[in-house]
Amino acid sequence: MAKSALLKSSIAKKVAMALSGLFLMLFLAQHFFINMTSVFNSDTFNSISHFMGNNPLVQYVIQPILVLGVIFHFTMGIVLEFKNNSARPISYAKNNGAANSSWASRNMIISGAVVLAFILLHFYDFWIPEMVYKYVDVNPLNETRYFSELVHKFESPVRTAIYCVSFLLLSLHLWHGFNSSFQSVGFNNKYSRSLHKLGYTFAIVVPFGFIFIALFHHFNH
Repeated sequence: MAKSALLKSSIAKKVAMALSGLFLMLFLAQHFFINMTSVFNSDTFNSISHFMGNNPLVQYVIQPILVLGVIFHFTMGIVLEFKNNSARPISYAKNNGAANSSWASRNMIISGAVVLAFILLHFYDFWIPEMVYKYVDVNPLNETRYFSELVHKFESPVRTAIYCVSFLLLSLHLWHGFNSSFQSVGFNNKYSRSLHKLGYTFAIVVPFGFIFIALFHHFNH
């Protein structure tokens, strides 16, 4: 009975982590769309960024949910990794895990930790200055400042390189995470193959799209 309860608890944790991961992917896709507009039209990017930065629903409802989602997802990842390592009787070195699984699946905790560090850097680069601008210095609203602020962040080759490497590891994290999320929630039917292709496409297009945006602004401004 106790073993069954532990199994159900572990499955529930995996499902919760999978759902939080899918939620964060929706945010990532939306963020990618907004940032991509900066490549084509600075006015459009400024308009969307101003709306997102001053809309009460986004600021006081969606944003806190997003922060909680990030904290929950990575906390659950650490908890599950610890439990998996504790329950594994034979180490990967002895069990030759590389023969049975990809690097991404065996190192989700590593790529996840780097992605978390990148998110913290992103908060430091954009979210904290935004909060200071609006609520500490109490500056008048400037609807055209967002594009120049974005470009300024990518002037540094070091920061640009960090962003690019982080998104590369995010790609590996998503490559395994998207499909494992659907396995965790028990989604396995005739549509699974198409969803796997969608997951692999997302894991390539979105992170490498962010890399393109960073390099574009670094070399063109």
